[in-house]
Amino acid sequence: MSNAKSLEELEQKQDFIRRHIGPSPAQVSDMLSALEVSSVQELIDQTVPASIRLEQPLTVGQSRTEVETLSYLKSVASKNKVFKSYIGQGYHPTNVPHVILRNVLENPGWYTAYTPYQPEIAQGRLESLLNFQTMTLDLTGLDLASASLLDESTAAAEAMGLAKRVSKAKKANAFFIADDVHTQTIDVVTTRAEQFGFEIIVGKAEDAVNHDIFGALFQYPTTSGEVVDITDLIAGVQSKKAIACVAADIMSLLLLKAPGKLGADVVLGSAQRFGVPMGYGGPHAAFFATRDAYKRSLPGRIIGVSKDRLGNDALRMAMQTREQHIRRDKANSNICTAQVLLANMAAFYAVYHGPQGLKTIAQRIHRFADILASGLKAKGIALKHSTWFDTLTVVSDNKDDVIARAIAKGVNFATNHEGEYSISVSETTTRADITELFDIILGEGHGLSVDAIAADVEANGSESIPASLVRDDEVLTHPNFNSYHSETDMLRYIKRLESKDLSLNHSMISLGSCTMKLNATAEMIPITWPEFANLHPFCPLDQAEGYQIMIGELHDWLVNITGYDAVSLQPNSGAQGEYAGLIAIRKYHESRGDAHRNVCLIPSSAHGTNPASAQMASMKIVVVNCDKNGNVDMADLKTKAEEVSENLSCIMITYPSTHGVYEETIREICDIIHEHGGQVYMDGANMNAQVGVTSPGFIGSDVSHLNLHKTFCIPHGGGGPGVGPIGVKSHLAPFMPNHSVINVPGTNIGNGAVSAAPYGSAAILPISWAYITMMGSEGLKQATEMAIVNANYLTHELSKHFPILYRGRNNRVAHECIVDLRPLKEQSGITEMDVAKRLQDYGFHSPTMSFPVAGTLMIEPTESESKGEIDRFIEAMVSIKGEIEKVISGEWSIENNPLVFAPHTQGDVLGNEWDRAYDRFYAAFPVPAVAKNKFWPTVTRIDDVYGDRNLVCSCPAVETYRD
Repeated sequence: MSNAKSLEELEQKQDFIRRHIGPSPAQVSDMLSALEVSSVQELIDQTVPASIRLEQPLTVGQSRTEVETLSYLKSVASKNKVFKSYIGQGYHPTNVPHVILRNVLENPGWYTAYTPYQPEIAQGRLESLLNFQTMTLDLTGLDLASASLLDESTAAAEAMGLAKRVSKAKKANAFFIADDVHTQTIDVVTTRAEQFGFEIIVGKAEDAVNHDIFGALFQYPTTSGEVVDITDLIAGVQSKKAIACVAADIMSLLLLKAPGKLGADVVLGSAQRFGVPMGYGGPHAAFFATRDAYKRSLPGRIIGVSKDRLGNDALRMAMQTREQHIRRDKANSNICTAQVLLANMAAFYAVYHGPQGLKTIAQRIHRFADILASGLKAKGIALKHSTWFDTLTVVSDNKDDVIARAIAKGVNFATNHEGEYSISVSETTTRADITELFDIILGEGHGLSVDAIAADVEANGSESIPASLVRDDEVLTHPNFNSYHSETDMLRYIKRLESKDLSLNHSMISLGSCTMKLNATAEMIPITWPEFANLHPFCPLDQAEGYQIMIGELHDWLVNITGYDAVSLQPNSGAQGEYAGLIAIRKYHESRGDAHRNVCLIPSSAHGTNPASAQMASMKIVVVNCDKNGNVDMADLKTKAEEVSENLSCIMITYPSTHGVYEETIREICDIIHEHGGQVYMDGANMNAQVGVTSPGFIGSDVSHLNLHKTFCIPHGGGGPGVGPIGVKSHLAPFMPNHSVINVPGTNIGNGAVSAAPYGSAAILPISWAYITMMGSEGLKQATEMAIVNANYLTHELSKHFPILYRGRNNRVAHECIVDLRPLKEQSGITEMDVAKRLQDYGFHSPTMSFPVAGTLMIEPTESESKGEIDRFIEAMVSIKGEIEKVISGEWSIENNPLVFAPHTQGDVLGNEWDRAYDRFYAAFPVPAVAKNKFWPTVTRIDDVYGDRNLVCSCPAVETYRD
């Protein structure tokens, strides 16, 4: 091979690296010049302590082109066998409307948005989430709903936590689970209960009242398909002052009486079958509703209706003081993400079909179940139940023969119990499928006609849903669910909402600690391939060979990148990863006879999820102080480690630190903890400053979670999905999560699950797999290095105008910096909130505000942003500094200036009245660059206090809507 050809191939291989990394070579040179260093390597030498630098390069392979990567991954995906799935158990085939597939799931305007903490530039997805909450309330019959949770099983675990908090049966310590609840839900709830020290009782639903309990969980319909009136069961539980929780099938609720109408206190379930692919287990949005009296205990995010400065209706996240960012170890839950992208898909599915369309789908599913049941009974086949919505359980003496015939025809049934198999029909089931099911179960030549049976069922009616449970009230009456049923109208509605939101496809989102980087199109393409999208998570493993190959390769690469020995891909959020890692630590100590080790040391600067997760693992939290430079106070650490030595379980520490610097003492910190018998949990939030340069395992940590939705390019989706796998050293590997339905190799049998599916949000793992493949060892290291270059350049330029709160060695920062606005605030009265809102007028999302230090902005540019975009952001910040100085000088008053009126909408700027001390044009176009790409917020400053005092968490009344 000639040198020229070799060079050409090398350039092709590195093409993706060049496209992922924002700055051009010339821009890199300019930034290095500003930093007064001659090379990237010199800057890295100045920034990263030599003691933690990797001695060997990564070994994940050379970078591959986009074409090579997708071609290879397609060959891997083709090894998956996409059978017709009748497994059910919380996962169903569905038809994703193409208008939603193309314009939401595959649209960066929806999938690259951040959590709506800046609601003025997130009104579109907030409206969609309000639709989701309204849909949940209508279908469940309860008072208050959240904007989605991680999956059905973890939502059930959250319900147990709520039940314990609000139940008046204060002396009870047991939670009852009916034995006909989905197996994976029993698994996850039991795992959670073990950490809390609760007793779990699994038994016949009717036995719940025979136990001293604080709550109970029922499935409606049951996992085997039976539709039971649980009114008396619920009343019995409540008579014991306990909380009645119901896990419901969302599609069945179009036909079945709402659980809230039966008396339930909590109703939860998966919204997956509302237009979200099964995806081998996720991501899927869970719905969760409860009574208004329990609103302060509700886990997760709530979208509420408030007012903006001009009195217009405006949406925001309500009651945020419940969340872990503020309440920390006293929070209702540790969850730091929802499943917003998937909740939006489910909400749009309901909007597109409307109440009548949804009811038609549900009726069709139920009718097919009736036809199948009628035919089987006519041939003497015994059914376990006389009632059902979509699932029939067959009592069989030839189960093995039936399953073999099904497999031969590419069909999967549920086979959980001896002598029984279950069939769950779905939206995708056809008449031809029913004929095929008769052939499989009865053998060919059975003589049944689907048309004839259908006519008979139609003539005689159906009694498979008890008359007392037939839904008779209207649902989804709001105009949003009755206005967009043509594709034209739906397309425009989706676009109208999208245009209200600032996403990464508009401008840099420089959120410190959140790593809003490029989510490359080539990485996103495989998630909608049928081979990945349409697999049931409980299908036989030989049908998921492609997934196993992809997951195996990703596992090995993450092991190499982290310096650990094993990785679990089950946790479906960063906070779930923290929880799983702490469970592994706890089980490790227990295995050594050290169950008493239950103290977790946490630096005062830590993310709110850290203490919340430690509390969920029943650990006692001891806070370690930070010094004036933002580093862990080593004297305080040594003192507290000594004080709790006998009971020390672990430390939770973020690296680089939450303050954005490489702490020089990190190895000493690890050594101190290990000397006292503890384990080191390293929060993976800042892995974007480690990959290829150092690693948590090399530094001395025992376990970390990895935010694949940060460092490894899975997009944030407007507040979820997230993926938070954990990496562990070999001694912790046996204690990682397993699963009661599909065994996860390498972990102890009996280890509980932390997520509903064995591999969590498996459908989006190809994103991180593709990112690592296309970057290769060299590109991953370059990404880290360029994140450090961009952050230091931005810090250097901003430091000319603002104080930088913390710096590390040689006055450098890691991948982010903290701008201190407190001196300006003291001089002017202008707050960090005012600066955040004024940035919206410049077309930028605010950096992370007031974390980890109040009165500051934490800024992370990532490696994906070009120098031009960074300079544009710097220009905005410098311009805002000039505006603040005009307030300080008295040119503008504190009551009349563009910062306190920010953000400015079109209606605000073009209104008839203008009594401001500044020009209208300047309000909207403060620097020339803004005019080239103007983003208009659709509401002005939102009144948070009004929204919490006047809590409205469903779509406003029709009269308001018309106004």
